[in-house]
Amino acid sequence: MKAILALEDGTVFHGQAFGATASACGEVCFNTSMTGYQEILTDPSYKGQIVTMTYPHIGNYGINRVDIESYQPHAAGFVVRELSPVVSNWRADCSLDDYLREHRLPGIQGVDTRALTKKLRVRGAMNGFISTRPVSDEEAVQEARNWHGLVGVDYVKEVTHKHAFRWDEDDRQSAAFAIARGGMAVADPRQLRAPLRKADLPIVAYDFGMKYNILRRLRQEGFEVQVVPAATPAAEALAFKPAGIFLSNGPGDPAALPYAARAVAELVKTGIPIFGICLGHQILGLAFGGKTFKLKFGHRGANQPVKDLDSGRVEITSQNHGFAVASDSLPSEIKVNRINLNDQTVEGMRHTGKPIFCVQYHPEASPGPHDSASLFSEFRALIEKS
Repeated sequence: MKAILALEDGTVFHGQAFGATASACGEVCFNTSMTGYQEILTDPSYKGQIVTMTYPHIGNYGINRVDIESYQPHAAGFVVRELSPVVSNWRADCSLDDYLREHRLPGIQGVDTRALTKKLRVRGAMNGFISTRPVSDEEAVQEARNWHGLVGVDYVKEVTHKHAFRWDEDDRQSAAFAIARGGMAVADPRQLRAPLRKADLPIVAYDFGMKYNILRRLRQEGFEVQVVPAATPAAEALAFKPAGIFLSNGPGDPAALPYAARAVAELVKTGIPIFGICLGHQILGLAFGGKTFKLKFGHRGANQPVKDLDSGRVEITSQNHGFAVASDSLPSEIKVNRINLNDQTVEGMRHTGKPIFCVQYHPEASPGPHDSASLFSEFRALIEKS
């Protein structure tokens, strides 16, 4: 079967279809990670986006039911240079092709992803249309041009959990994975876990489109995590009597979430410790009185260099965002303490008078390096000190 990818500037790519027989619009972006396509597809931050993988060979280790980052995949479509015809991994449950079929998502392979990525870097992220159905070039381009885009659209309400819940009450999902050694007999080696510390510190986590590995990492630090929907008022969050507040990642334009910024601004006034990641970082920026803007083509990959301005240390980070906080819009009590070394955009902030900090990137990685994993223990230490 044939497939098509069209951009709003009139560019058309033809290839071979995989996944479901379907069509979708979205912002066409690229991710530079070599692995982790399963985690990328199930990251809620990719809602409304057609993801292009720059690494040429994708799908060789298949899909498993353990490493998902959300209750379903959220990307609108998937673009690869070459889909592996073979799945070879002891943890695999199915192929990437089968997974996309199951969730009714279109994929296209055989695309010159290098040419596509170069175009997006020069022109910027563009609206696109992907289809594995018979459609003309002209129709495909028109579909891309008619799509409303990401700016000003609230995608968070489409991915957040609708009801509050306690994460991993029976402690079966959060412990770090372990490897069977020395002839150890294990019924399912994929489920072998390391010991998990006691949950003794209650926090509330705002779900703007949270990845599960964030919740796993919070639980591994001993947090008892109460997850609340994105539109939860500050008073309702505080009714759980948390020792701290966590603000998650999520999709789309932070400026389209005034309700979130208002709730967080109220929480800031209380002086309760707050830690934000990605969209949570941007919402904190708005709550502080700052502004956000759209990046030309975003930061998406597992190799983004970030400099800690206090220590001089450079972290290689996992990132996925298309918007950023404008540093010159922040009040004097907010200190920018991390920057992206590629474009000098804000990657971290800290309140100089209150126990509040945030980062633009993903310290939980999944996929990606673990350089920044200590931020979760830093959050715990901040709460204990407060």
